Parts: sequence; structure tokens; C-alpha cells
Amino acid sequence: MANDLKAVLVLKDGTVLYGSGFGAKAIKTGELVFNTSMTGYQEALTDPSYAGQILLMTYPLIGNYGISKKDFESDRVQTEGFVVRSISEDFEHREAEKNVDSFLKEHGVPGIAGIDTRFVVRKIREHGVMPAILATYDGEIDAKRLASSVSFDYSAQNFIEKVTTRKPMVCGNGRKKVVLIDYGVKRGIISEMNRRNVQVIVVPAFSTTEQIREYEPDGIVLSNGPGDPSVLTEAHKTIKKLADSYPIFGICLGHQLIAHAFGGTTFKLKFGHRGSNHPIFDKIKNRAYITTQNHGFAVDETKIPDEFEITHYNLNDKTVEGMRHLSKPIFSVQYHPEANPGPHDSRYLFDEFVKLF
Repeated sequence: MANDLKAVLVLKDGTVLYGSGFGAKAIKTGELVFNTSMTGYQEALTDPSYAGQILLMTYPLIGNYGISKKDFESDRVQTEGFVVRSISEDFEHREAEKNVDSFLKEHGVPGIAGIDTRFVVRKIREHGVMPAILATYDGEIDAKRLASSVSFDYSAQNFIEKVTTRKPMVCGNGRKKVVLIDYGVKRGIISEMNRRNVQVIVVPAFSTTEQIREYEPDGIVLSNGPGDPSVLTEAHKTIKKLADSYPIFGICLGHQLIAHAFGGTTFKLKFGHRGSNHPIFDKIKNRAYITTQNHGFAVDETKIPDEFEITHYNLNDKTVEGMRHLSKPIFSVQYHPEANPGPHDSRYLFDEFVKLF
């Protein structure tokens, strides 16, 4: 890249990889994870579910179609760092405005290129996600000192406080109205509701049941978001109270929070599901779908709340991908029906939710 930055990626297990730097000159710590999508790097970088994480893309060439105004899933880069095999300084797309290097630089996020990402992914698949430090610099750096300071407990953090909206927002107009509790929502979810003539009122994650009721919504959407769902105990209580009055649709973290609200549990996956090619099976429709996913935790199948049934499961590892309440209009999925990027197979779930009110 034109900025001539150097970069180093230091893993918790002592692995040190030197490469070319791009983006901002910075030192960042986070949980190192990988995404298998071939496209959609801008959507991934701006997905709040990646808060606290250093993102590695398995596809070897990143950046060739640039950055555009329309592909933001939030208003900023959410990852702590970006790891790629090869970064393209040049880009070609009719809607592109800048390259990835400039984009990350604007948001203070470092990137590293020129390392063997296959080696890193194999290590994560074998040992699991782990803390790492990504540093970009233009002089010299003491990698041994960095290696000795790699310490980061992802599960102990409450990232929701960092990514949720600070005040309510009204998005769109419509015949019906839903309250979306923002745990780190992707804009694509809001857009899908608006396309169905539904007004979306986005409220902070810390909103009380009483505050939500004041909007007199027709339904509740529980958004995606980062972090460990078990630490969000106030959210569990709020969801349980709302469940008696409204149809509820949970997506990703929202799905996990519903499980906790009704007495279920979640566990951390070894390396998570992140990409746009994950196969799931819909037991209700008796068919498979390809889905977009971004999560490190999953609902424990052995402790599904008594009031729920499993509706979807993952065809790779058989983990729970969806569930619904046996008597109330409540259902949830672990994957992203809005995709962005990814297949549109599952957008019908928004239609099913709207039919509930």
C-alpha cells in the first residue's frame, strides 16, 4: 500500500506473523475470528456483531470493488482490526467511492495483509478463537513485548453498551409499527421491515418494559449484536415481560436472548459461524436453506425451554438454528434472514413475522 506501513499480528498462543500494514496506524486487541464470505467485506466491517473482534477474511483477495455509500450496516467500522491475504489498493465499481485502506484509516482501524491466512484459519479451527493483537507501525516494534501482553476476555465484556443507539429512532412509515430493541442491529433488518410497510422504532438495549409499551407496538424485534448473551440479565427480564403482550421475532443474539429469558442456556462455539454459505434445515418446511451467519455462541439443545420447539438446525454441526414458542407468537433464528451479504432464501421470515400482527 502507498502508506508503507508495517504490521504484525500476535496471537495468544505466541504465534507472530509479520505483514504489510494498511488502514490506520494503531495497536488494537480483540478476539481473532474468521469469515468465509467471498464478498461483503464492507458489510462485515460495519456489522456491530463484530465489536471487540479482529476479523480475518478467508477469501484471498479483498478490496477490489471498493467501498460504497449504500453497503453500510452501521455508521462506522465495528471491528478492532482487519486481516487479509491480499488487499487491493485499486478498485472498480460504479458505486465505489474509496478503497479499503482509506476507509479503515478514516475510522482508526488497522489492517494487515501479506500473511498466510490459511495457516491462521487452520490454527483457529484446531484451537478455537483466541485473543490477538494487531499492530501497524512505520518504525520498529517489540513483538515479544506485545506477545506477553495479549490478554482479552471476550465473554467478560458488555459490548452492547458500546453499539446500541443512545436514543430512540423512528425509521420509515407504515400501517403497522414494531419496536426493535437495538443490541447492535444491522441496517438490513430495519430495511426489510420497512419494505413490508412496517414502521420501525429503534430503541436502546437498556430500554425498560414500560418505555417500550408506551410506543404501543404491534410487535417486537430483538436484533443481532455482539458478545455473550448470558451476561445480559436485564435483557432477559425485559424480554420475558414483553412475551406476554406482543409477537416477538429474535435474530441471532435476539434468538439467544429469548432462550435465556425462558430459562434456557447458551454455550460458546469453538470457532463460531461466520460467512454467507452456512446450510440449515427447516424442520417445519422440510427443506434446506443457505444462510448468512455471524455468531460465536449457540443455544444449548439439551436445555431448550419447555415452552419451545426447535424449528431449524445447522447441517454442518447440528446446532440449534431456530425455535418457536408452542403457544405464543414468538419465534427466532440464529442466522441472518436479511443476509447483506448473502442469499435471500430466508427473507420470507419477515413476512411470517408481519402476519402475526
